[in-house]
Amino acid sequence: MGAAIGATVAPDHILKELADLWVSLGKQGEAEGGAGVLRACSMTLVVLAEESEDFSGLGETMAALMPEHPARTILIRLRGGEERTLSERVYSQCWMPFGQRRQICCEQIEITASDAALADLASVVLPLAVPDLPVIVWCRSARLVDMPEFHAIAAMARKVVLDSAQMPDGHSALRRVADLARRGVLLGDFSWTRLTRWREMLAQVFENRRNLALLDHISKVRVSFGGAYEVLAWYLGAWVLNALADAGVHAELSVTGTTGGRYLRVKLEGEGLKVELARSDDRLAIAVNDLSNVTNLPQPTDYLLMREELGIVRNDPVFDRTLASAARLAYPTD
Repeated sequence: MGAAIGATVAPDHILKELADLWVSLGKQGEAEGGAGVLRACSMTLVVLAEESEDFSGLGETMAALMPEHPARTILIRLRGGEERTLSERVYSQCWMPFGQRRQICCEQIEITASDAALADLASVVLPLAVPDLPVIVWCRSARLVDMPEFHAIAAMARKVVLDSAQMPDGHSALRRVADLARRGVLLGDFSWTRLTRWREMLAQVFENRRNLALLDHISKVRVSFGGAYEVLAWYLGAWVLNALADAGVHAELSVTGTTGGRYLRVKLEGEGLKVELARSDDRLAIAVNDLSNVTNLPQPTDYLLMREELGIVRNDPVFDRTLASAARLAYPTD
């Protein structure tokens, strides 16, 4: 780390600020007649976001996550530019459980970094991680994934969470995610997390014995998508093909897309059976032959998606297999 940067942001200085913060919070809690302050921490959460992002919305998301997944949060605001700068501040996120008189607080560190300083970021962040607890990196910046400095940041994490649907080119986005996985990065992708309800609803279709008896008739799986749902479409198609293969059924997959609005549809077809799931706005339509019904399926918020990802900090073999299959199907000549 360069001398100029070290003088601006030093991990030892930040840790001292955190210690002073806890002393201040404890005195404040006692002065207000409470029972003091309880520190809560189950991980170090590193959030990388562009400085242009709406930080009030992101702050609300982080505040909602903390009661269930308390963490020392290190928020990296990416400024861009060639000037070599880093700056920081520390603060707390506190809440009081219903019926109690003691606040629960988590530490938050905010660091602003220019692109020129990204190479120094890992050496600043790693000493700030809470010992013996997992480090989770949530990368909200699509451009950062393509930068060489990102690999050093990802290497310090047990898990990296990103959103391939936010990457500008959906077809190359899947390749980028697959390349990270091949480098040994343990990944979570919001595109996959958005499919949780889809997978549950499709599995429920075959809880019906009549439909299950026709499972081996399925010969074609067709997935169509619009807008930024290309990676979701390949994930969905790959997962369906893998599930069918596990049942001894081999089907052909086709994935087609348009540049129009966002939509996603999957069809499973075979002799005597036609199953279709299609999203329209906040509804999911499910049709099995001549029967159909509609269920509510609101667009999941970043809070709900990240909440699910933070619940799985270990390897997810279903996602790993789906990602590998999707990449193989999407790029057969690689």
